[in-house]
Amino acid sequence: MSLYDLFLEPLSYDFMVRALASTVVASAVCAVLSCWLVLIGWSLMGDAVSHAVLPGVVLAYVLGAPFALGAVVFGFLAVALIGVVRDTSRVKEDAAIGIVFTTLFALGLVLISVTPSQTDLNHIIFGNLLGVDTSDLIQIGVLGAITLTVLVLKRRDFTLYAFDPTHAHAIGLNPRVLGAALLGLLALTAVVALQVVGVILVVAMLIIPGATAYLLTDRFGRMLVIAPSFSVLAAVAGLYLSYHLDTASGGMIVLVQGAGFTLVYLFGPRHGIVGKRLAKRRRETARAAA
Repeated sequence: MSLYDLFLEPLSYDFMVRALASTVVASAVCAVLSCWLVLIGWSLMGDAVSHAVLPGVVLAYVLGAPFALGAVVFGFLAVALIGVVRDTSRVKEDAAIGIVFTTLFALGLVLISVTPSQTDLNHIIFGNLLGVDTSDLIQIGVLGAITLTVLVLKRRDFTLYAFDPTHAHAIGLNPRVLGAALLGLLALTAVVALQVVGVILVVAMLIIPGATAYLLTDRFGRMLVIAPSFSVLAAVAGLYLSYHLDTASGGMIVLVQGAGFTLVYLFGPRHGIVGKRLAKRRRETARAAA
C-alpha cells in the first residue's frame, strides 16, 4: 500500500476532512480538561455528567435551543441531585452518582425513543463522526475554543483548587465557584465530544489522556502538554484505522487511546509496571555487586 493510499486518500473526501478536524478539536479539549479531572479524582463525576447531559441535549433539540444550553443545565442538575441524595440520606457519594446518572441517562433514552426527528438521535449516544457537517464543525470549534480559553486563563486557579482547595479559599478564591466552573466546562466538553464518540464513550476521552499523562510525569505543566498531544495522535490514528479497516470511528479512537494507556501502564519509564520492576532489579544487582 502506497503512502497516498495510507495518508492522502482519506483526505480526498470532504467528510473525512471534517471528521479529522472535529477529532483534533474534541480530543484536545477533552485531554486538557482530563488533567484536572484525574487530579481532583472526578472520574466518576465525569462519567455522571457526560451521561446525564443526554436528556438535556434531546430537549434542546425539541425546543430548537442550542445543544450546549441543554447539556449545561442537565449537567448542573445532575451534580445538584447527587449532592441532595448524598447529604440527605445514608447513601454514599459513589452510589448517589450511579443512581443519578443512570436515571438521567435512561430518561434521555426514553426521550429519544418518543421524539419525532428528521435525524437519527441515536447518533448522540454512539457518535456520528463521519456525518459531521459544516454547522456541527463550527459548533465543535466554538465550544472547544471557549472551553480551552477558560481553562488556559484560569489554569492557575483550577490547579490550586485541585491540589489544595483550603489554601485556595485562604487566598481569596471561592472553591465552590471554581468547582462549578469546572463542572460547566465538563458539560460543554461533553457536547464537543458527542459528535465524535457519542455519550457512551465520552468518559473515555475525558479520563484516558489525563491518566496516561499522569503516569508519564510528576509535573502538572507537562501533563497539560502530554495529555492533548497523546490524545490527538491517538484520535488521528484511530480515525485512519477506522477508515482502512472499515470499523466504527468513535470506538476505534477510544480503543487506540486505551492501547496507548496500556503501553504506558506497562512500559512507562518512571511509573510503568515493567519499568519499575526492571529498575528494582538493577538496584538489587548493584547492591549485591557492591
